[in-house]
Amino acid sequence: MYEKRSQAPLPQTSFAVRVAQHLLGVLALIVVSLSAGIWGYMHFEHLSLVDAFLDAAMLLGGMGPVHTPVTVGGKIFAGLYALYAGLAFIVTTALVLSPVAHRVLHKFHWDAKL
Repeated sequence: MYEKRSQAPLPQTSFAVRVAQHLLGVLALIVVSLSAGIWGYMHFEHLSLVDAFLDAAMLLGGMGPVHTPVTVGGKIFAGLYALYAGLAFIVTTALVLSPVAHRVLHKFHWDAKL
């Protein structure tokens, strides 16, 4: 996926495309994660669409739920979704930072053939 050590770093336009692709991947992950959270809160806790969105978004953002789950299914879902949200945060951070980190390290280690 990324260039090898012996290859020159990507031009700026290609690098911008790579960053945009990573951001689109992050956006897709967020949309899928948010949709799953909204569905779960609506299904298990019978929350309205807006309240389910709020709880799912707060968990994905690392703030915690607004409404305390009252059903057994809702409590199990909220716990599992909270664990998932923590991992999703780590994955999205890695996806956003990896092209930049790779470019910096690649430029540092690249042996230019002068």
